[in-house]
This record gives sequence, structure tokens and C-alpha cells, in this order.
Amino acid sequence: MKKRSIHVFRLAHLRYTCLLLLIVFLLGCKTTSTVQNNQNIKTGEIPIREYSVQSVLWQQQSAEYKALCYQAFNIARYRLEDRLSQEVAQDKPLAIITDIDETVLDNSPNQAKMIEQDVEYSRDGWAKWVRLEKAEPVPGALEFMEYARSMGVEVYYVSNRSVDHQQETLANLQKMGFPYADNDHILLKSTVSGKEGRRKTVATDREIILLMGDNLSDFSELFDNRSTAERNAAAQSLQPEFGNRFIVLPNPMYGDWETKGIYEGKYNWTPVQKDSLRRAKLIGF
Repeated sequence: MKKRSIHVFRLAHLRYTCLLLLIVFLLGCKTTSTVQNNQNIKTGEIPIREYSVQSVLWQQQSAEYKALCYQAFNIARYRLEDRLSQEVAQDKPLAIITDIDETVLDNSPNQAKMIEQDVEYSRDGWAKWVRLEKAEPVPGALEFMEYARSMGVEVYYVSNRSVDHQQETLANLQKMGFPYADNDHILLKSTVSGKEGRRKTVATDREIILLMGDNLSDFSELFDNRSTAERNAAAQSLQPEFGNRFIVLPNPMYGDWETKGIYEGKYNWTPVQKDSLRRAKLIGF
């Protein structure tokens, strides 16, 4: 009986020792990783996508982002109801033009993946995300578009996604339940990135009562390929339109404000040069 007790004690001690060694090993791995990350920061080797972490977290986690989206679609509904209540001659069917990305579909998981992999935007990476057809609706978007449909107002999706992604885009919108998700109502980019031509195509036989987007070029060609100063001046000149005919959705992650504004329309900056440009354009005191 005594020998058996000693044997059991030795087995328990062995198991405890193995468990302790495993814990020490795992903690060592984690510590090594943390130390390595800290060393990278100390030596200036900051991940190239580190600057975008805060904006992606804000879109994915903050209640303020959701509130702003709800606010935008609430205003859109008020404007739609106001137009429908007007007793005016209606020569053409009513329609809404909306952007897709960060207006009705949330692509922040793609931005998060870029941070995880520490890579810049690439067409291949974007195509991989689009093919998954997993972008979720922007808060409030689905409800508003369905309301517009119920009131007899058509929805046209005018996006700068490539026409090569027509079927995946169509499938994603359909999976999420968006109305008018068909080839006749989705106008993607072919050779020209400016949306004015596509807007005019819709306006040929439709009265456009609302335009919705996260990028100001979703509303007017005045914002196409413009500098920061020019974009700000155009926004001021169109001030009465915002909240009336133009409904803007928040997008802190990317857009013309960054590529055409901060990076001055150039796409060959190195990560170090981009960092310098961002810092140079901060306004402090």
C-alpha cells in the first residue's frame, strides 16, 4: 500500500512538472514575440499598416460609427418621405443612386486582414476578399433600401468595383437581401473611374432624388481627381446639398481624401514617404 502511494505521488509530481514546463514554454514564446515587437518599434521598424489600426477599430467597434450610419439613413428617409409627399408632376420614375463599398457593404474585414498580414492594398488581395461574397450590410443600409423599394423608388448601385467582379458583387448584395440586386441596377467601373457618366445614364429616364456614398466623388464630378484644397472648396460650394440630396456615410479607413489628397494622387510612394506625408500634413499648435 505504501509503495502504491509513492507511485501515485511520483506520477502526480511528473504531471505537475510537465504542465509547469509547458506553461513556462508558452509564456516564453509570448514574451519573445512581445520583445520582438517592442524591438521593432524601438528600431523604427513599425508595421506599414500600423497607421490604419485606429480607423479600422473605430469602424468595427465604436457605437459612434453605427450611430452616424443610422443618422445618415434616417435623414435619407426623411428626404425621401418629403419628396414623395410633394404634389408635383412626376415625368420620370424616382430613383436613388448609391455607392456600394462603405455605403451599403462593410469591407472593414479586408482592411483588418491587410493589417494582420502587414501588406499594402493590392488588386489581388481585394479580389480575394470580393470573391468571398461576405461583406455585411452597413448599419441601417438594408432597412433603408428596402423602405425605398416599398415606396416604389428604384435603387441603382454605382460603384468603382471592376466589372470583372460583377457576379460576385451581385451575389453578395443578393445574399444580404438588398433590393434591385440585378445586372440592370448595378453599374460598375469599366475603363473610366469617374461616375458622372453612369449617373447621367441613370438620369436619362429616372429622376434621381438622392445620392449616397462615403466618397465625395460619389456625388459630383467636382471632386474627381482633386487636391485637398480643391476638395474642401468644392464641399463648401455644395454645402446646401449635404443632408438634402447628398447623404454622406463615414469612412475613416480609405478614400480620395487619402489617395488624391494626402498622397497627392501618386501611387508609388514608399511606406516611409507615405509616413512623412501624413505627418507633414498634420495641423498642430
